[in-house]
Amino acid sequence: MFNFPRLAGTEGEKAAVDLTVDVFREIGFENSQIKKEHFEFSDFYSTTLIKLIMVINLTFSLFILMFVYVDLFLSLFVIGTGIVLILLIVKGLRHPETPGFWGEYYGNMHSATNVFVKIPANKLPTTKAGNIIISAHLDSKSQTFKTSWRVVLYRIWLYSGIFLGSFLIALFIRTYSPLKLNLIVVGTGIWISTILISMSNIFLLFQNTQNESPGALDNASGMAIVFVLSNYFKDNPLENFNLWFCQFSAEELGTMGSRIFVNNHEEQFIKGRTFHFNLDMISCAGNSRNRVEYLESYGVLPRKKIAPLLSKYLENSAIEEGVNVKGFHLSVGAHTDSVPFHLRGYDSVDIVTRAAGKYTHNKNDTLDKVDSKVLLEAALITRQSILMIDNDYELLCEKKELFCEV
Repeated sequence: MFNFPRLAGTEGEKAAVDLTVDVFREIGFENSQIKKEHFEFSDFYSTTLIKLIMVINLTFSLFILMFVYVDLFLSLFVIGTGIVLILLIVKGLRHPETPGFWGEYYGNMHSATNVFVKIPANKLPTTKAGNIIISAHLDSKSQTFKTSWRVVLYRIWLYSGIFLGSFLIALFIRTYSPLKLNLIVVGTGIWISTILISMSNIFLLFQNTQNESPGALDNASGMAIVFVLSNYFKDNPLENFNLWFCQFSAEELGTMGSRIFVNNHEEQFIKGRTFHFNLDMISCAGNSRNRVEYLESYGVLPRKKIAPLLSKYLENSAIEEGVNVKGFHLSVGAHTDSVPFHLRGYDSVDIVTRAAGKYTHNKNDTLDKVDSKVLLEAALITRQSILMIDNDYELLCEKKELFCEV
């Protein structure tokens, strides 16, 4: 049904929004329950800015290689300057949904639309109840390199940077301490690390966004699960939590739809009593790793646990439903609709199939890659997790695993 290109800001995305409204109507939601949330955003932060970062990184890498043989302190100064610039840019990325000067004048402005329905809690008043958001994204995109290759390039960039820093420290020790490390090893490490950084930067500079992907896995698969769960909970509301079923737009251009949603509705969400399940590219038919997975931890060192309470419920739900679910770690490369929730301090978990990255973000992301059995498994453990959290509400309050009013 949603197997057609639908990059945010295009006619395809508009058609997907209308189709989303129609599906919610077919499920049985009234027009007054179906909310369309229009917004405008700049693509500067998801396209031009990434290229700018790559140019800065490439330039400073070459400067480091040149200055390391002239003056080591000068090289370290260049490294420090580069790190400061990158950190300032990253800080500015915390709220890219606000275009600002750079977004308005150096990017293209687009319009997009979120679609969602809300099912109030059955027992607690809406304003006192907790909130559980179940989301997917309705837009799709294609790129020069598919998702799996992009993740590899980011990993090469990250770990090569770590190795470069280590070898520069080794060179500093060799130069200014009695410990004389092997100069050939240190020098070779600096050169190889710099070359790998430069190569990954060059490839990422040629990473362009297009509108050719039918988006069956990424993310009609997640949308289908959101629709199925909304159909179940429409007649089976929770006692203690409001439920939100959201189809966000512009995920592929900077997670703009989910950022706008959190901004607009945050006053209704209570930290410690708000949870988010994000369903993104589920299943990969024919692949040996065609299974339900969830992002358990993120980062290099230390590894940061993501939403441990939700992870526990997903694992327990999988046991209840007889589903084999696997948690995984990512050092770099994940940027989904869970990000805005994490930034605001809410528990959020991504349910995915990593193997789907083999086909996503290109024209081969078609319906034959979707496995309905895995979609059903993802729906079952998500539903069971939600039901268990609601059933355990008072216990979680007593154990102070939830923030509950006295």
